[in-house]
Amino acid sequence: MDREQDALGYDAAHIWHPYSSMTSPDPVRLVESARGVRLRFADGGEVIDGMASWWCAIHGYRHPVLDAAVREQVDLMSHVMFGGLTHRPAISLAERLIRITPQPLRHVFFCDSGSVSVEVALKMALQARPGRGRVLTVRGGYYGDTLHPMGLCDPVNGLHSLFTGPLPQHVFVPRPPDGFERTADDPELVAWADTVAATLDRHRGDIAAILVEPVVQGAGGMRFHSPECVRVLRRLADTHDALLILDEIATGFGRTGALFASRHADVAPDIMCVGKALTGGYLTLAATLCTTPVAEAVSDSEAGVLMHGPTFMANPLACAVANAAVDLLLTSDWESRVGRISDLLTEGLADCAELAGVADVRVLGAIGVVQFDTPVDVPAATNAALAHGVWLRPFRDLIYTMPPYVCSDAEVRRITGAITAAATATPGR
Repeated sequence: MDREQDALGYDAAHIWHPYSSMTSPDPVRLVESARGVRLRFADGGEVIDGMASWWCAIHGYRHPVLDAAVREQVDLMSHVMFGGLTHRPAISLAERLIRITPQPLRHVFFCDSGSVSVEVALKMALQARPGRGRVLTVRGGYYGDTLHPMGLCDPVNGLHSLFTGPLPQHVFVPRPPDGFERTADDPELVAWADTVAATLDRHRGDIAAILVEPVVQGAGGMRFHSPECVRVLRRLADTHDALLILDEIATGFGRTGALFASRHADVAPDIMCVGKALTGGYLTLAATLCTTPVAEAVSDSEAGVLMHGPTFMANPLACAVANAAVDLLLTSDWESRVGRISDLLTEGLADCAELAGVADVRVLGAIGVVQFDTPVDVPAATNAALAHGVWLRPFRDLIYTMPPYVCSDAEVRRITGAITAAATATPGR
């Protein structure tokens, strides 16, 4: 199947892509290779990847250090079961994660994906707080596509509202007020905190944990909220003897300008989920970290063990490249790079605020968002960005970018130019 059209035709007839119809699929582009921050299509065209492959390829593609890590590990072993066995890549990665995450986190459970890491976090919480069967979270969140995390996505406007009936019923409070710069005495933030406190009081003794994406709500709408909101949730969790779970799958490893978004708030969770950029986009891997009191409570529960065990848990190839990716990040000048990207996104997207239909333009770290007052014409916006040499993946009312940290200034400017072009591409604008 050498011809591009034959391959695309087979794909359309047989392969189900994420969030798409099988019988009426959206068009896809055939990627032949990738290097640096560029994707090369089968027709020979090249584009800058403004999405870092759904936010994970922070070092770009074909990085020699990461390529070498995979090759070296293949020569040793590609996989071995983690039940009853262990290996050095997993041990080394656990040591790195414990060293760079908030100090109380001392125990690591390796997972297949971000969604599974949230599943594991919820299992930890429910086992550690027996008799409490619900979790409190904020509306507008997104925690993954597996069953239990779906139950914690927004039940009204979220991606999984279709499944609200069969899913576990948890406790929802309003989303935090928008605005990273809001202070503790901001009236809207105070009112929100009072609402959360009152809700917890009504459900006293039933809430095992509070779950939130710190500072940035990702796929739920690319919204930014104040670090003070995370501090509020930490205090309330302590008051009610509930666990605080922070989902840092999208925000971890520098994306917001801090190594982890919880650092903006100077808050340590009881349980933390990490993934996406963990391997630099090379292989799927995530981790759920917890404190010693959580680990002890789970181990002292009726089951006596954590009831989870994926076949590919702690895959050696994934752990090896994750070790290299974490080292590559920490030995680079990533803070300056992310800060520079932030400045360029702010500068390059500023004029979008004046475009018809634009409701908001916001930037935090290496995240740039243009939000509209109506849904985006996704095919038109995508094609406009491609015409400017950039791959973007708009959704709902958003055109946004989360680019690789290794983008040059010129490449970031190309991305902002493509977003501006995409923002004007929807008919009627």
